[in-house]
Amino acid sequence: MQTLSLDYPAGAPAACRALAGVVGSGDLEVLLEPGEAGRSTVAINTSVDGVNEIWTAVIDRIFADDSQPAVALEINDFGATPAVVRLRIAQALEIAHTAGARTDG
Repeated sequence: MQTLSLDYPAGAPAACRALAGVVGSGDLEVLLEPGEAGRSTVAINTSVDGVNEIWTAVIDRIFADDSQPAVALEINDFGATPAVVRLRIAQALEIAHTAGARTDG
């Protein structure tokens, strides 16, 4: 089991928690919580050794836009492909955004 921690600049905290995916399915799960303003953190737990460079490249692309909401992501991986990683993170961000929009108005 490998772990990787990454930090990124961000905007205001996300509106709520979100969950996307299920690690027991041979996929991965993304747990999202609102982060502290101005900072997003990503903690990755993966069963695949030697993939830190791939994980970093995928996550760097997602958080390249520092106007993303501030989140604390925990990713539990069981060998998902980079495309699935991007999809699950996008789903979690969309869930948090949609739920936040409903409580704002």
